Amino acid sequence: MHTLGNFINGQNVASQSGHFAAIYNPATGEQSKQVGLSSAAETQAAIAAAQAALPQWSAVTPLNRARIMFNFKALLEANKDELAALITAEHGKVFSDAQGELTRGIEVVEFACGIPHLLKGEQSMNVGRGVDSFTLMQPVGVCAGIAPFNFPAMVPLWMFPVAIACGNTFVMKPSEKDPSVPLRLAELLKEAGLPDGVFNVVNGDKTSVDVLLSDPDVKAVSFVGSTPIAEYVYRTGSANGKRVQALGGAKNHMLVMPDADLDGVAGALMGAAYGSAGERCMAISVAVCVGDATADKLVARLKQEISEMRVGPGMGLDNEAHMGPLISRQHADKVLSYIESGIEDGALLLADGRDYQVVGNEHGYFVGPTLFDNVKPGMRIYQEEIFGPVLCVVRVNSFEEGLALINSHEYGNGTSIFTANGEAAHAYTHNVQVGMVGVNVPIPVPMAFHSFGGWKRSIFGPLNMHGPDGVRFYTKMKTITARWPKGQQSENQFTMPTMK
Repeated sequence: MHTLGNFINGQNVASQSGHFAAIYNPATGEQSKQVGLSSAAETQAAIAAAQAALPQWSAVTPLNRARIMFNFKALLEANKDELAALITAEHGKVFSDAQGELTRGIEVVEFACGIPHLLKGEQSMNVGRGVDSFTLMQPVGVCAGIAPFNFPAMVPLWMFPVAIACGNTFVMKPSEKDPSVPLRLAELLKEAGLPDGVFNVVNGDKTSVDVLLSDPDVKAVSFVGSTPIAEYVYRTGSANGKRVQALGGAKNHMLVMPDADLDGVAGALMGAAYGSAGERCMAISVAVCVGDATADKLVARLKQEISEMRVGPGMGLDNEAHMGPLISRQHADKVLSYIESGIEDGALLLADGRDYQVVGNEHGYFVGPTLFDNVKPGMRIYQEEIFGPVLCVVRVNSFEEGLALINSHEYGNGTSIFTANGEAAHAYTHNVQVGMVGVNVPIPVPMAFHSFGGWKRSIFGPLNMHGPDGVRFYTKMKTITARWPKGQQSENQFTMPTMK
């Protein structure tokens, strides 16, 4: 059995903890590898390596840090198929979707390549007689990232390229369910010319997380995962004096207006709800239809599209599947329990993903595409994040009712409106209480040069991922006010200094 370890100070290092987690191929249900779960001492060793590398790396010029990012980007592109195959083997998403994940991650590396421009400060001349003020953007120090299972490449790539380009060192803790890609990214970074110790990967569980949240050498923590854990990371890290950005769960709504192109809406919803088996924090899991006529027409189209979906392993088919398995048996069972809950609460089950069998992969963690109609607020399938291929249709009588419904939900990650009416789109984008909004765009994930983050209980902390907020998060601003007098000050001054 192949055992994965850590990447510390430029080397692959086996964990000595004696504790392991199994890694499965979700399409077959078979164990493929195992990963060592690091002890507190092993996690501290990764932090120590990052701390030791910090003085020299932070002194490297932004231009030379950018050149390493350019090399890294080229290596990611050259090894894209290998990385995508690793994602599919351990996460289960189809190969083309894994390639898309890598593309979005590489875009953040491209953004980080512009770090000399992004670190330019501000300057004001002659703020007082002979006095100038300017700002420096300096590294925070050792930073840590804690990533979820659903994007083993993209989410880490949201974090460490910007942090490292800004002059910080980094410790990455991937999900123990699919850790191979972050370890491979570490090897590619070293090949790109990154000095040893600047980027480290430590595999582990809550033991490692708690060390990252408490060790005084870690100055900033980035997290993506469920809301309960995001809140724990934010509170614990903040209590230990760290800056924290912790992105949590979601319940993303699509408001469908009567004037929308329903064929286009159905196509957009199929990909947004069932792509990656719904294991996306930006997946659309609720379609809010304005009027029964809109809902009836849309549901009919969705039922037809679902009947034609191909579900199967992420690789190895002549005709690629639309949707692969879920990450684990435990998670698949959780999604199935939500389907049972929806039936018990009185929602109308129109497409049933239970007992879904894929010929040749009978032991895989498959749940078929599931569709509920007549879903009501208060039902578990409406209130909670399912994180699986379950789409709920909610019927409302007006735009105003739909907007109020969406604004009342505890999550505010992403949303979209489908309409041909510019006035409705304008009102929605300005009044919806959600952080990322699409107009006739089902999954409005910002490009890397903008920032990613939701509102309400979808995020904890004031700064979002990548883009301008990412640079702000991974840097400290220092403001300098300078005067070079011709002679020495002739007398003491005891009053508040003011500019004259």
